[in-house]
Amino acid sequence: MRIGLVITANALLEGDVVWLTASGGLTRDLAEALVFTDRAEAENALAQASARTAEIVGAYLADVRLTADGAVPAHFRETFRTRGPSNYRHGKQSQTGAEPHVSLF
Repeated sequence: MRIGLVITANALLEGDVVWLTASGGLTRDLAEALVFTDRAEAENALAQASARTAEIVGAYLADVRLTADGAVPAHFRETFRTRGPSNYRHGKQSQTGAEPHVSLF
């Protein structure tokens, strides 16, 4: 199994997880991300991406496994990030009529 690197961050305005593409754009789909196999090249691209402070925050390199189906996250944290926010309601909060907020007073 081969390992590659992708550059990931969060979109500044929406907070969505994004990945750098080969064209220098940003995508919300890991399948469209540019995969680096050379660490020095990836670190250079990361330095450039990190300067895009009007677009993204928290850019870093993430390991991916290179499979026949494309790049897949090598770490469970990155798997969670590909699924998007986990802020849907759980348990009794998901029931109709549940209070959307907790009183602080």
